[in-house]
Amino acid sequence: MTRIDIAHRDIDVPLSDLGSEQSRSVGLWFAALPEIERPEVVLSSPYRRALETASAIVEEADLERACLSTDERLREKEFGILDRLTSMGIKSEHPEQAEFRQLLGKFYHRPPGGESWCDVILRLRSVLDTVSLHYEGRRVLIVAHQVVVLCLRYIIEKLDEDQILAIDRDGDVANCAVTEYRAQRSGGGDIELKLVRYNFVAPLLNQDTEVTAEPRAKEFGR
Repeated sequence: MTRIDIAHRDIDVPLSDLGSEQSRSVGLWFAALPEIERPEVVLSSPYRRALETASAIVEEADLERACLSTDERLREKEFGILDRLTSMGIKSEHPEQAEFRQLLGKFYHRPPGGESWCDVILRLRSVLDTVSLHYEGRRVLIVAHQVVVLCLRYIIEKLDEDQILAIDRDGDVANCAVTEYRAQRSGGGDIELKLVRYNFVAPLLNQDTEVTAEPRAKEFGR
């Protein structure tokens, strides 16, 4: 297969029935948390499937008092002329881009009209600045996409290219998996975010919900 056949723009792809079930399962997990651990602010990618996920979590977890808003900086990585092409399709239709990607690596390769991981990281740095400025001291839930999750880890944990790509190679970020950070005071007195859990799928397993990754993740080679 060289091209992914979907009827919508990527931004307009809705949740599947399974995706809706996964979202509700995560919402029920949040609902069972103590009040002092539940999100106070929910920020979502504007992509339809992400916003539907965020809305389902808010409803199931009874987070009506939480502020739910979209932020275009949380959108999926843009693929430009390579959009909807599989790895095989890229080699077939744009062999020069396949060569550039092989040479530069996916962290730095920017397809025409698209983004590199570095481009995603740049916009996410400004998201974190916004969170620090407007939501300091509040519990914030971000609902987004696989590359966004990985790039946020890169920023927050001060990783390098090799480290984040090693995490990426270990496996896909599951749909509706939870990655959690907790603010802690460092030895020098600064507040730092420490990783509590990554790609946590117990909320799905607790509800006997199937665990999946986005079908395109491996085939496209994000």
